[in-house]
Order: sequence, then structure tokens, then C-alpha cells
Amino acid sequence: MSSPSTRFAKISLLLATLFAGSAHAAPSAEGIVVYNAQHESLTKSWVEGFTKETGIKVTVRNGSDSEMGNQIVQEGASSPADVFLTENSPAMVLVDNAKLLAPLSPATLAQVDPAYRPAQGKWVGIAARSTVFVYNKNRLTPQELPKSLLDLAKPEWKGRWGAAPAGADFQAIVSALLEQKGEAATLAWLKAMKTNALPYKGNSVVMKAVNASQIDGGVIYHYYYFGDQSKTGENSKNTALHYFKHQDPGAFVSLSGGGVLASSKHKEEAQAFLKWVTGKGGQDILRTENSFEYAVGLGAQSNPKLVPLKNLDAPKIDASRLNSRKTVELMTQAGLL
Repeated sequence: MSSPSTRFAKISLLLATLFAGSAHAAPSAEGIVVYNAQHESLTKSWVEGFTKETGIKVTVRNGSDSEMGNQIVQEGASSPADVFLTENSPAMVLVDNAKLLAPLSPATLAQVDPAYRPAQGKWVGIAARSTVFVYNKNRLTPQELPKSLLDLAKPEWKGRWGAAPAGADFQAIVSALLEQKGEAATLAWLKAMKTNALPYKGNSVVMKAVNASQIDGGVIYHYYYFGDQSKTGENSKNTALHYFKHQDPGAFVSLSGGGVLASSKHKEEAQAFLKWVTGKGGQDILRTENSFEYAVGLGAQSNPKLVPLKNLDAPKIDASRLNSRKTVELMTQAGLL
């Protein structure tokens, strides 16, 4: 009969072998399911690159931030999703607050600039976009531009600017305003917006209206302009971008987020997917293709046509604190939703 120390050594060797094997497990036949609220073309490039490199199959279900986030909350532990990708962070915070996300691999978190990942480590930034004021060059001179996002509440801007209040993009900007300036100031600005601004259905529609001289300017994200300029430029030829900077609420940089569902039955592969997206392969796609979103990986380079992130002088806001429910409540109270 073997001694206790010998039996302990054998058990330790067996466990070590099992754990070593699990670290390199073959991908399951069904792969992973990604609930995607990011732009479909960008996620398609990420998926194709990841599958080509790893052999892991990825099934994508597309929807909006609020649609996908609320669906995951409703599905709870029964969700078939393994990974959630968002355009803006409030939808990710909604799912995180419902305790539905698993901790991310430290190796994945370590790949992303600390400014673009929440401290608790349940989700991570995968890309970013800057708030800008798009304006008609034939109607406004640089000297006439608003100095702050808050200036758009002034009477002189009545009927002259627009935004897409029903969209997750604009609601993320309002969430940041709420975090930075508080509830009273945010509600006052939203009520003034109800009086001053024209509502549109989407950032690209806002930009088209500015380009067509229907309004002087509008609040959008930067990449709609660059995307149009990279094609025909027909919807942006009369426009330019104004960056508020100075840590103004209008200089807010919104994070696209990625998280692994706690209920995932393929956590290893789901973790591998987010590690790839935040690593060199995924972040290089942001630089080389035409999404024109900012790369957030440590040392990663964004598309050279963009104003560098470090030059935007964006307000320092903890993305995990953005409150989408309170934002919707305030926007509804102001009559914008």
C-alpha cells in the first residue's frame, strides 16, 4: 500500500494534468453566441478575424443597446448569450447592475488602457467615440460656435440645432452630463433642449439636416462624419466638426463595452473572444478599417484621420456610474421621450 504522501502526490499530479488540459480545450461545436449592439460591420470584422485565428464559431444576434441590454436582464440566468457587446456603456452597466456578468480575465483587462475600463473588472472598453458638434460651414463661423454643450440651452440657439434624443448614443451623452453636473442641472438643460432643439431619428439624419442647411448644427458622435467623408461625402460636404474639449460635457468620450455573461456555458471561449477583440487583432481593425471608432487597447493606434484621444481633453467620467434608467426618467420628464 502506498504511503499518504505518495497518494497525495499522485492526486496532485492528476489535478494538475486536468487543469492543464482544460486551459487548452478544443472549441465546442456550437461555439459562442454574441448579443451585439455595436455596428454590425465592425462586429462582423471582429468575428471573422477571431474565428480565422482560433477556429471558434461565433453566432451574432444584432439589436440596439437598450433592446439587447433589457433582453439579457429579462432572460437572466437562462440567456443563451455568452458575450454582450454594446455601442455605449449604459446598457452594459444595466446588465452589470443586474449581477449578470462574470469577472473578466485579468489578461484581457490588462490589454486596455485603465481610463477605458471600469475598476470592478466585470466588463471592459472595446472601442470609443467622441461627442462633437457638427455645424454647417456656410451658416456658422468658428467664432459663432458654442463654447460649451450647455450653451445650447441659451435662447439664441432656439430652432438652430438638433439631436437624436431617442437613440442610445445621445442618451449616453445625457448620462455623462448627469454624472458630471447632477440631476437638477441636467433636467434644466433637457427642458431647454425641448424648447431649442429639433429631434431627428439618428446621428446620420442629424448630420444630413446640418449639411442641407435645415439647422445650423447638431450633437452627434464623430465617426458619422468621418464615415461619410470616406465615401462620397455627399451628406457632410458642407459640414465641419467642433470639439468642445476643456473637459466640457460636450467633450464626453463614450465607451463601447464587452462582457461575458455569468450564465455562459462556454466561458473559456467567450473570454477568448473578448481577449482577442481588446488585443492586437481586434484593435488593429479599428485602425485599418472604416469604422472610425477609437482604439482603446494599451499602445493601440486609432485611424490616423481622427483627432487623437489624448487631444480631446474629455471629462474624466467613470463609465460604470452612468445611469441609463435615471437618464430616461429625466428625458421623459423633459418631454423628449
